[in-house]
Amino acid sequence: MRIAQVSPLYESVPPASYGGTERVVSYLTEELVDQGHDVTLFASADSVTRARLMPMCPQALRLSGSCRDSLSYHYLMLEAVFKARQRFDVIHFHIDYLHFLLSRHEHLVHVTTVHGRLDLPELAPLHHEFTDMPLVSISDAQRDPLPDSQWVATVYHGLPLNLYEFRPEAQNYFAFLGRVSPEKGLDRAIEIAQRTGVPLKVAAKVDRADREYFNETIAPLLDSSDVTFVGEIDQAQKNDFLGNARALLFPIDWPEPFGLVMIESLACGTPVVALSRGSVREILDDGETGFMVETVDQAVEAIATRPPLSRQGCRGAFERRFTAPRMAREYVAIYEKLRARPREDAGAFVGGDEVIGRGHQRPGTVLHPGDFRAH
Repeated sequence: MRIAQVSPLYESVPPASYGGTERVVSYLTEELVDQGHDVTLFASADSVTRARLMPMCPQALRLSGSCRDSLSYHYLMLEAVFKARQRFDVIHFHIDYLHFLLSRHEHLVHVTTVHGRLDLPELAPLHHEFTDMPLVSISDAQRDPLPDSQWVATVYHGLPLNLYEFRPEAQNYFAFLGRVSPEKGLDRAIEIAQRTGVPLKVAAKVDRADREYFNETIAPLLDSSDVTFVGEIDQAQKNDFLGNARALLFPIDWPEPFGLVMIESLACGTPVVALSRGSVREILDDGETGFMVETVDQAVEAIATRPPLSRQGCRGAFERRFTAPRMAREYVAIYEKLRARPREDAGAFVGGDEVIGRGHQRPGTVLHPGDFRAH
């Protein structure tokens, strides 16, 4: 199958450090290539892939010190995608709603994976207008604010099977990995660790928008010998950081659409202690792969009183439910169903509410904008 993957341009594919969406796009793209598909990746020029790379900006926009208008590059990417549309059997968008207007007026087979939160009030009228756009959710919980959108499937994220090495033994610390912001709950993670007497290691990104929150709320809490702030870490560092931890602390306070770090932790054999928000109920099995709680007090009590969880059981859950081959097969099933519809109906895939995924580098060919001509 000839497949286009259209990634955001803020991070490379895969990202150099933080970047959940672009990391998933990378895992999916490489697995589709492994399964024999002809894949073109629209992404920043510093991306690394075995697919054909269509470079749409010189460098990931977050790392570029000169880019002040990121939307312009995304518009140029949309133009390149739509010029090349006849080269593809299906176009898979990962750029939220930027393409909706163009997709509505073109007879092409396409689908959009929605990676972010959907409970923002301004999104409701937009999605109400574009109910003809076929969407994939990354958890069932993600759909709750927009139940009437055209959800064609839920596909849980997956990781390459051998990306993380299983660690049967843990060291005496908890891990926090992610982004520093109020909804991610680093302050709550520090409280949980201190109240249970377990050191905490923090590997976290601080966005410019969250710098004031970090300085005023988090920095004073780091002045402690039992909290170590590591900063951002790359993919190679994650295995040791997560795999050696007693548990990952995930005390979020927002409707998490998926939470990639949870399955990264399980892949290492490390259980997760999480507040039960958003997708957490779908990803974790309470008492098997983690402790799901409602409050910090309950988290402290669970750590202190509940039996230790099997690290082998955590790895087994990852292998059954959250691998990249499984994720790619489920997306291919969606592509085939979309492609089977008449081309004039491809933008209005109304096929019921089928939910998929529930339950228990060597560089490739690099293309240039002139290689894709309008037909």
